[in-house]
Amino acid sequence: MRALVSAALMAAGLAYGADTLARPPQAPVAQPVRIEGPFELRSRIYPGTVRRYWVYVPAGYDPERPPNLLVFQDGQRAVNPNGSLRIPAVLDTLIRRGAIPPTLGVFVTPGHHAARYPDTLGMDNPDHRVAEYDAVSDDYARMTLDELLPAVARRWRFAADPRRRAIGGTSSGAIAAWTVAWRHPEAFGNVLSFIGSYTSIGLRLAPDGTPVSYGGDVYPGLIRKSPIRPLRIFLQDGRNDLDNEHGNWFLANQQMVAALAWANRHADDVRSGGPRYDVRHVWTDGGHSDADGGAVLPDALQWLWRDQPLQPRP
Repeated sequence: MRALVSAALMAAGLAYGADTLARPPQAPVAQPVRIEGPFELRSRIYPGTVRRYWVYVPAGYDPERPPNLLVFQDGQRAVNPNGSLRIPAVLDTLIRRGAIPPTLGVFVTPGHHAARYPDTLGMDNPDHRVAEYDAVSDDYARMTLDELLPAVARRWRFAADPRRRAIGGTSSGAIAAWTVAWRHPEAFGNVLSFIGSYTSIGLRLAPDGTPVSYGGDVYPGLIRKSPIRPLRIFLQDGRNDLDNEHGNWFLANQQMVAALAWANRHADDVRSGGPRYDVRHVWTDGGHSDADGGAVLPDALQWLWRDQPLQPRP
């Protein structure tokens, strides 16, 4: 599988695959990875729900030099030491190698209807995930920006510049991340999207068939008909991803890439000023799994932060 991913990275024009894939970022590091949490967050925007989050604090963290920020959805899987992503270990190794700038990682679960987050959930999905992640609305962004990040900021400082902030996820977590950045590019300038669910999961129909709410399959059209946001986006999907009543995941991700490319071409054709989408995509042979996303994660992070100084300014 690593050979397939390496080939995909070279086809995408990425310069980092040979090094990071040859030396897996999950290799032991000199010191233990510092992960704080889990903490619990009760939401006013989603009343009656509770979520957990963890914070990865980079070695040498200095509040006078606020680090970059990465927010990642489905935090219970992102921090799982036996999972496919193991994002804190990836961040730690890349930072210690000087491959990316110091980055604070925030890994948050979806909400669950309970007074306390159940210890028994493990890696399973909380019961409010679809309502939060697959909704094409501003609610999840408001929770992230008005509740989660202020809670984190009470203990740790991080960059305010959207170019130094990334938000990401896998599957429905990827579309949740995209929605936050799409609606608030002033807060996040970078998106990591693995096996993104740009499909009709969020579509709800009235008895007469009229749409009551829409799903993520509307995004390619919105991208084509909306002003370009100053976003840098890394997308990965597998050719054997899901195909069900909600849509075809691989086709949906290709539609996203096509829409972003068309928006850039159209802006060039009409000589429009302003930003352009900065996009890289990697198509693998995998299915609906975090495995291929985990394999390309080191390269994706380096690509996102490729023009950033390795030491934040005071």
